[in-house]
Amino acid sequence: MKKTLAVLIVGLGSLGVLNLAQASSSEAKEAYRTAKRHADETYKDARAKCNELSGNPKEVCIAEAKAAETGSKADAEAKYKNTTKAYLNARIVRADGEFSVAKEKCGAKTGNEKQLCLEEARAVHTKAVVDAKSGKEIREVRKEAAEEKREADYKVEIEKCERLGGSAKEACIAAAKSSFGK
Repeated sequence: MKKTLAVLIVGLGSLGVLNLAQASSSEAKEAYRTAKRHADETYKDARAKCNELSGNPKEVCIAEAKAAETGSKADAEAKYKNTTKAYLNARIVRADGEFSVAKEKCGAKTGNEKQLCLEEARAVHTKAVVDAKSGKEIREVRKEAAEEKREADYKVEIEKCERLGGSAKEACIAAAKSSFGK
């Protein structure tokens, strides 16, 4: 009887935790959907303003509106997923959008000036993508370095404890394990 009651209590508690997780998940999903809808509405408004223009300024305006929309959606997705890969993707999407805008701006130029403008746009795009990717690698390296430092500090503490004797040694080791999460 007591076992059945304990299992029932644990089961109900687990359901409560799952409901909380689902609630926060559904809130995050709704925030994501709202951000996407907002990006769509903002794009439509910006795109409508572009219709007042003509020629290359209109094309630049459209590219800017599209870049803002895709960037906002990528940022919303990154926030929703909350992963390094998603944030990296958002930075790359932003760089791609900026590159599209820069190419459209180059469209107003001719000849050598246009070629130089396109080369500069490609260089800026490449740099932005590389910076985004290297930022990810730097974070990973820093994380590994922090873990290695923490492990080295733990070993030093244990070595200090080894010099003690009896219950003082045991207490020291227990304190070291506790403070380093071992």
